[in-house]
Amino acid sequence: MRIGGLASGMDIDSLVKDLMRAERIPLDKLSQKKTTLEWQRDDYRSMNRLLKDLDNLIFSGINMQGSFSKKAVTSSNSSVVSATANGNAVNTSTAINVTKLAKPAMWVTEGTLAEGYTAAADVKLSFSVKSGDGLTTSTQTIDIVKGDSIDTIASKFNSSGLGVTAFYDEQQDKFVITKKDTGDQASIIINDTGPGTETFMKSLGFTNAVTNGEIATTGKTQGGLAEFTINGYATKRATNSFPISGVTYNLQQIGSANISVSSDTNATVDVIKSFVDKYNETIEAINKKTSETRYRDFPPLTDEQRKDLSEKEAELWDEKAKSGMLRRDSILSSGLNALRQDMYSTINTGDTKYDQLSEIGITTTSIYQDKGKLEIDEKKLREALATNPDAVMKLFTGTTSDEGIAKKLRATIEATKKKIESKAGNTGGTNATFTLGRELTDVDKRISAFEDRLVQVENRYWRQFSAMEQAIQRSNQQAMYLMQQFGGGQ
Repeated sequence: MRIGGLASGMDIDSLVKDLMRAERIPLDKLSQKKTTLEWQRDDYRSMNRLLKDLDNLIFSGINMQGSFSKKAVTSSNSSVVSATANGNAVNTSTAINVTKLAKPAMWVTEGTLAEGYTAAADVKLSFSVKSGDGLTTSTQTIDIVKGDSIDTIASKFNSSGLGVTAFYDEQQDKFVITKKDTGDQASIIINDTGPGTETFMKSLGFTNAVTNGEIATTGKTQGGLAEFTINGYATKRATNSFPISGVTYNLQQIGSANISVSSDTNATVDVIKSFVDKYNETIEAINKKTSETRYRDFPPLTDEQRKDLSEKEAELWDEKAKSGMLRRDSILSSGLNALRQDMYSTINTGDTKYDQLSEIGITTTSIYQDKGKLEIDEKKLREALATNPDAVMKLFTGTTSDEGIAKKLRATIEATKKKIESKAGNTGGTNATFTLGRELTDVDKRISAFEDRLVQVENRYWRQFSAMEQAIQRSNQQAMYLMQQFGGGQ
């Protein structure tokens, strides 16, 4: 039972709060320590994300041989022939003369449809479909429901997997089916597995539809092959887009064009520039974090302290309080040093003129404040790519006997990330798996124990003040009794 100053006239509630505020000072320090540990953990993880992003860019960029074998393709008449090339294509010039384009097969109804046509009955249509090049055959079914309109039927053909486009031409009163792929081998054969298939197809206007036969024989426009000469050699293809020796040609129309394939130096330079930019961005962020000023006079704000500050004041305080969480951190500093050493590595490329990054125009800046940032002499880089592109590639990707810059950097990044995760964990781990997590768990236990103790202390204060109030009340009662007794004797 708590008695709040009725007898003494004292503000017991305020007194207890003031006493508890003093008692809470060690708890506030524990809470501030927890907040500091959480900030430090989060800063470590943000550095790990930066390193991961750099690693991903290295993996998909300078780590891949394909990044150094990109091809540029030009066409003297892209409206006739356009082309693309993969890294295996040989630098060459090709003359193409297109005499015919590949075209798809088409089936058009011979008869007409009754006005307001709808399906007369439920029918399960079954077809065997052969692709335009004749290499692929598949069986597909279409479920027609009694009352389906002609537009619904066309939609069911289109979504059936037949590989066709169907529509109804109202003006000509024709139902048209067109194969999506080109070539002269396309066919659609009726598999009359149930009654009504042939009857249904005839009702659409395919009057020559027969069991186990191709639909609308006389209403079919045969698909055609592309016919062309390549450097004077006459050949054919079932499609208008096809690969030859690493180059994919896209025939657009009849005519002639010259296709030139050359090494795409611009694309390779862009890949290297992208790596250098990301590397600089990463080490700048890490250097900034490890050199931040630590303001030890600005501990994390407690809830009570935050109430006494304006939003702007609290924001400025937090900015200083969070600063320097990773100042002079040994894990990050050693990681940066290892990355710099990797960048200075000599790689056995088979050409001593191009076995270091500096020899292809990639060096550290002369500005001390940049702390190891890279810069590119693009002219020197392009000269190296023009002189010995294979050596430039090996400098980054390595050889069977020597790791390249990319692999060395990725190994250093992975080692640094593991150290950071051992210290600060990751979002998928538990506190027990990393150092700061175990410290946080210990602080949480101490906070919980201290909060239990504060409850006991507060209860003790209230018991003491309540006992005082009761004693004062008894004293007052006794004084009043004596006064009454003395007054009664006069």
